[in-house]
Amino acid sequence: MNKLFYHSRLAVGLCGCVALLLQAVVAVDTVADDWPQWMGPTRDGVYREAGVIDAIPEDGLPVKWRVPVAAGYSGPAVAGNRVFLTDYVKQSGQSFNDPGKRATLQGQERVHCFDARTGETLWQHAYDRPYSISYPNGPRCTPTVDGDRVYSLGAEGDLLCLNVEDGEVIWQRNFVNDFGITVPIWGLSSHPLVDGELLICLVGGPGQTVVAFDKMTGEVRWKALDASAIGYAPPAIIEAGGKRQLLVWHAEAIVSMNPADGSVYWSVDIKPSYDMAIARPQRDGDLLYASAIHSEAVMLRLDQQQPGVTELWRGERKTAVYCSNSTPMLREGMIFGTDCNVGKLIAVDAQSGERLWETFAATKPDEKRFIKHGTAFLTQLGDSDRYLVLSETGDLIIATLSADGYSEHGRFRVVEPTSEAFGRKVVWSHPAYAGRTAFVRNDEELVAVDIAATP
Repeated sequence: MNKLFYHSRLAVGLCGCVALLLQAVVAVDTVADDWPQWMGPTRDGVYREAGVIDAIPEDGLPVKWRVPVAAGYSGPAVAGNRVFLTDYVKQSGQSFNDPGKRATLQGQERVHCFDARTGETLWQHAYDRPYSISYPNGPRCTPTVDGDRVYSLGAEGDLLCLNVEDGEVIWQRNFVNDFGITVPIWGLSSHPLVDGELLICLVGGPGQTVVAFDKMTGEVRWKALDASAIGYAPPAIIEAGGKRQLLVWHAEAIVSMNPADGSVYWSVDIKPSYDMAIARPQRDGDLLYASAIHSEAVMLRLDQQQPGVTELWRGERKTAVYCSNSTPMLREGMIFGTDCNVGKLIAVDAQSGERLWETFAATKPDEKRFIKHGTAFLTQLGDSDRYLVLSETGDLIIATLSADGYSEHGRFRVVEPTSEAFGRKVVWSHPAYAGRTAFVRNDEELVAVDIAATP
């Protein structure tokens, strides 16, 4: 074999190896987890992607990019290397956060699509939208991505189905014009849910508390339920008692429904103050926990033979945890959540409702007494007892949460708190985690932070 031929074959072989290696790298990147809706792929608040950090180093985390955005409480959604986010650009009017009064504004709601790797704007869809709501910061609902479509629900009831590639409107509905509703004082906040061929939303009005749309056309497939108000909690799908069940928590009760036609399986009364059913009921095994402001909480046991529940306990003063705008986590006999009355992260025994420990570290670490509606967004790291915690101060934290206590493994200030609540600045927007990256927003910017483990 001459040297020229040998080296040619060697070069071809090496090129082939490099090509295979690149294919493997691309394959790994391709299968990176998406975060296509509020609280993740299955809305359970668990981040299952491999290769992410389990502690934050003292020198912080690398920031991949920052892009300017306007105001909003909605979180980002990530799918197919695209980040989707909604915001509100105020043009006139006075913004104020009065829980008993609506602010009147003129402005535009916008849906953004960014490149997840660079932050480059791929497209933007904007539309005029006057506001007449309290806490008029912007949209509340995280976009829901389903294949080549993204669904967005604005604070005043604009439901949009947009093309993922270019942002073109496929169909749209307006809850006020199409269903005659009165927008809740804190705006439409229930994240739309895709279930098979349906897009399920809480709408409001007689016989239409819940409306299932054809996700391809926007036509109404079914409407169901009467309620005094729809509340603000997102719907969810569970499987229990041999049936798929649609869970809806409106202002008066938690209701289990057949997602195919809206017929009711069971209902349990729980009526939060001010219609503030916000946090989605959390399920772990046969337990189902619902938590709201003041002292409204209930633990239910799901019947495994047929759709139904048994009430185990109700919250009482100094028991349970009473969540407002962040959802508690129910895992392996424990409840972790931030309490609206004292502002602390609290750990609760799921079987009894007994409080085991509490701390300000996850909400506002310099606090000494109490804060109203202290907030931190919790995301479990796989099956471990470690959690990604986004504090209302804009800090991304990794902490162990267990029956024994709270133990921090580093924190990093990602964004500054920009929203006002009860005289302090806060971040009240759920982050997204995808592609070993944390995506965090405030009212001024969307930030992508590298959370990949070091090889």
